[in-house]
Amino acid sequence: MTHPKPTIVASDLEGVLVPEIWIAVAEETGIQELRVTTREISDYDKLMKMRIEILRRQKLGLADIQRVIATLSPLPGAAEFVAWVRAQSQFVIISDTFSEFAAPLMAQMNYPTIFCHSLIIDSAGMIEGYRMRLEHPKRRTVAALQSIGYQVFAMGDSYNDIAMLEEADASVLFCPPDNVVADHPHLTIARSHAEVRRFLEENIFATAPVVA
Repeated sequence: MTHPKPTIVASDLEGVLVPEIWIAVAEETGIQELRVTTREISDYDKLMKMRIEILRRQKLGLADIQRVIATLSPLPGAAEFVAWVRAQSQFVIISDTFSEFAAPLMAQMNYPTIFCHSLIIDSAGMIEGYRMRLEHPKRRTVAALQSIGYQVFAMGDSYNDIAMLEEADASVLFCPPDNVVADHPHLTIARSHAEVRRFLEENIFATAPVVA
């Protein structure tokens, strides 16, 4: 007799659970170039190098970004969704953000587990680079969880989430832009946290055992 595998829900952070941090910084500073995200540029290294160059040119340091982050809150319904998932199963955030950015936002969602990257900060508090947690981190994290006996449900909104969504046992694109939908029409789309919850109730938690 076979038993269903326990489930881990893996989610992207920005654009899914919290506002896009770089867009918030762009709005606060008036630097429109910082509005570009992985929804528009799929090459994450190219995107980050562009951002770091803009920050240095504008003399904006880590503290300036952290001040903007301190004004942000989770997206409507996101904290409640995270709390609901954690009552049913394990939950993990797999993000291309940085630990220096994420901490205050995690506090507002009762500290879910997050896997993300870290920044390299110089003596003047300027961002001079970043350290990736590992290469292809989203896909490889999902694969690692599967390798230790879990089925993984994943949700994300951008190009840098696609490998994670395709690796997962089940997944949804959450409120994606039209260009991401057009490039990946095979993926299921959810337009709200309520839709994701309904998908999980009907397709995942109805058959999977609860993980305490």
